Amino acid sequence: MPNDFNEGTPLILRPEGRTFQTRQLLFVLLLGQTLAIANTAASSFTTLLARHGTSIPAAQTILNYALLNCLFTPYTVYRYGFRPWTRLLIRDGWKYAILALCDVQGNFFIVLAYRHTTILSAQLINFWAIVVVVLVSAFFLGVRYRLVQIVGILTCIAGMIILLASDKITNNNGGNGGNGDSSDLLKGDLFALLGATFYGLTNTAEEYLVSTRPVYEVLGQMAFFATLINGVQALLFNGDARIVFDGQTSVYLTGYTLSLTLFYSLVPFLLRRSSAAFFNISLLTMNFWGVLIGIAIFHFHVHVLYPLAFLLILLGQVVYYIGHREENRLP
Repeated sequence: MPNDFNEGTPLILRPEGRTFQTRQLLFVLLLGQTLAIANTAASSFTTLLARHGTSIPAAQTILNYALLNCLFTPYTVYRYGFRPWTRLLIRDGWKYAILALCDVQGNFFIVLAYRHTTILSAQLINFWAIVVVVLVSAFFLGVRYRLVQIVGILTCIAGMIILLASDKITNNNGGNGGNGDSSDLLKGDLFALLGATFYGLTNTAEEYLVSTRPVYEVLGQMAFFATLINGVQALLFNGDARIVFDGQTSVYLTGYTLSLTLFYSLVPFLLRRSSAAFFNISLLTMNFWGVLIGIAIFHFHVHVLYPLAFLLILLGQVVYYIGHREENRLP
């Protein structure tokens, strides 16, 4: 049996030469793009559900939380024992409950946003998540961002602006089948803004927790409380839900759940090796992957500037990571 709860004690990353640093950089870049693809897949399945006439914002993500809970909570109980796990819930349960509440609300508002706005508009609002992460980290966690890190973030934003300009040129609106009314689109953008705010809070809190606690504990207890919170919210706020019961809906929901479960399972490993800010700038390439997926599904067209924008965002991630203080990160 492990020594109670000491497994998550922070370790010191000691680079052993340029080869080690290069491998670490390549690893976080690859992991970041894997997360961007997984999240883009989840967003695409949400859009497909909306186009198919299904919109269940309060309940859509509960299967993901339930699956994560089944995977990680029993393993946590196995590693700690039932009594130590119970003490964990009594002592630190409020932390995971707050984390779960923010995450549930983030998913709720983002899924709700796709009912009213476009997939690309919703992804654009996620810029705000970066701002939230930087502000919360700076004012509440005492993180000091170096100039080179700010330059990296601005480089990523410049790449994103090129992507958006390319979307405008090629008219890749990523519509979800809404009515196109400007007030409806504004409502969707506001929902996406709220979702991005909760995501920023969630990412910062999760970065703090996974730096001191085992990954399986954080994922398991977050999912444990999120399943309960999401279940209650689904009962209270799913009155205006629209759902089409057929095989196509089942396929889309399954795809959404598996994509999101993969995403949640990998996020802590990127947070341990980088930061919440790096995680969020990695997701800026979702627009690029979204358009590639949209070529086959939503009939988008790729502009010649897309590869340039993608490389610029990757360059910004490299610049940010170089300026990142690795000595406080987990290996």
